Amino acid sequence: MQKKPTMIEIEAAARYAQKLIEEYRTWKPNKTEKLVGNADYQVGDILRVTCSPAAAQVVDVRRYHISIDWPWEKIDPHSKYHWNGQVAFPVDPDSYEWLWGLYYTDPMPHHLAVDDTCLVHIPETYVAVMDIIHHDPPEDTGMLPRPHITLVVRLIDHLEPIFGDDDEEDSGIPIELESAAPIMLEVVYRTN
Repeated sequence: MQKKPTMIEIEAAARYAQKLIEEYRTWKPNKTEKLVGNADYQVGDILRVTCSPAAAQVVDVRRYHISIDWPWEKIDPHSKYHWNGQVAFPVDPDSYEWLWGLYYTDPMPHHLAVDDTCLVHIPETYVAVMDIIHHDPPEDTGMLPRPHITLVVRLIDHLEPIFGDDDEEDSGIPIELESAAPIMLEVVYRTN
């Protein structure tokens, strides 16, 4: 989990995110900035992200992951994907997935067993918007609601260059604006 950044750290992260975005656009010249229709969010924004805790049940425990019944999105019966309504969390608190994720469990996954109840939430986290993707028609993810707009973000304390083969959602963590999870997004810094 992140420590709360200072305004100087937020401004530095915004400048670095802009540099990474510019480098990516130079490498991939056909890529154009896509602004959200209501202009609430823009590429390069620094956001504060939170999500209130919800109770979830642990349904499976493996060596490297636990699975919980996801408390928000529902299974899309008309999807070409067969999502089972579960989301996996890494057991290792030092893993890449755990350190660079948005959602956390309380207690941590390595303290949980099958049939335990835990809380799932996003603690106060600061991210840079690296891309905005519009889905027309809404994207089929196997979950309902289907997203129309996805913000692709990176944690500001884990900004790194976007590799040439990265494409849209692969360049960060997706946040669907139509998510059923009660995600709160606040713009804390805008470079433009």
